[in-house]
Amino acid sequence: MPRQESPSYGLRRFVAAVSATLILLIGVGVPVSIVAPVPQARAEVAQQIQQDTGAAAIRLPSFGSSAVGVVGMSGVLAKRGPQAPRQMASITKVITMLVVLEKKPLAVGEDGPTITLGQRDVGYLNQVIADNGSWQPVQPGWKLSQRAAIETTMIPSANNYAESLAVWAYGSVPAFLTAARAFLEEHHLDDTTIVDTNGLSSQDRSTPTDLVDLGRLALANPVLAATVRMATADEPNVGELQNTNELLGTDGIDGLKTGTYDTGANLLFSATRTIGDRSVRIVGVVLGAVDHPTLDARVPAVIDSVVAGFHDLELAKPGQVFATYETRWGGVGRAVAAKEVSRVVWSRAQVVRTASVRDITGGQKGEQVGKVVYTVDGQRVEIPLVLDRDVLAAPVWWRLTHPLR
Repeated sequence: MPRQESPSYGLRRFVAAVSATLILLIGVGVPVSIVAPVPQARAEVAQQIQQDTGAAAIRLPSFGSSAVGVVGMSGVLAKRGPQAPRQMASITKVITMLVVLEKKPLAVGEDGPTITLGQRDVGYLNQVIADNGSWQPVQPGWKLSQRAAIETTMIPSANNYAESLAVWAYGSVPAFLTAARAFLEEHHLDDTTIVDTNGLSSQDRSTPTDLVDLGRLALANPVLAATVRMATADEPNVGELQNTNELLGTDGIDGLKTGTYDTGANLLFSATRTIGDRSVRIVGVVLGAVDHPTLDARVPAVIDSVVAGFHDLELAKPGQVFATYETRWGGVGRAVAAKEVSRVVWSRAQVVRTASVRDITGGQKGEQVGKVVYTVDGQRVEIPLVLDRDVLAAPVWWRLTHPLR
């Protein structure tokens, strides 16, 4: 007869099989469960947005011819009235000073060469008085620095000093005019004509658009920019100089040049305003007002309307949420903006926002997980997105209880 297995022997085999299986599961299954890939946490991402900022409404005067622009932005923001060339009057002196400074440059804070005035300069004074132009006194033998001569030309608008400076720099008025016309051509001021040094001629003419560009050039010259913002100055020979621009120091106005002729008043003006974290330099011109009080009364409204057309656009602030993570093992985290970012935009700007983040299995607070990209009027602004807290990786207990994930 075949040998019969005893019951105790069968039980021992069963226990051995179960033990082997457990050892296999523990020895192989547990490590495999621990090291096996875990599912990544996907994020709920903020939707793409597209928006437009409000349009500007610039309030230029109803009289004369005008235009306004901003340093750093090409062209003009708005213009009104006839745009054909008109008489510049003493705004012509801005051209004269820029051309003189091309020939005889000055550093900031430098007085420059000493100029000795003579009988020829007295002749310029007499001619200006005969033409009923603004003037400052001259005597043969007076000495003054180039800087003092520029201040005497620009602050009280002394026509005779403009002539003296131009001839001192270039040797003659014709030589100066040749250089001045080359300067206008170089800077594409194609609608501007200059026939003298000071604007006494009605043939010194320009358009509002050209004069806005001229204002930008003046402000780009440190010596001239500093001069046109001076309300007063002391000149050893003639005493205190008073600026003809009575708006200086009001409404952020810091330049530039008045112009007066028999039948009208002009003003090339600049103003600096702060919008958000940006300093905005406004340049504008009004030609052909009936008088300076009428013109001056309207300029602050022009500046205010330009400022109102800018928008301090907040794109992101620190901690702003752009995506939220949830893991299958209960971890939660958010992708937030790492820093504050804003942009100053003009008028009707188009803004498009797109956020993107990567999937994660865990991460540390501050770890970059994506970005949000703004396109502001065609310019790209990229902001990093980081985790706002630690997001724990899948713990061992979860891995063991989800071997198949």
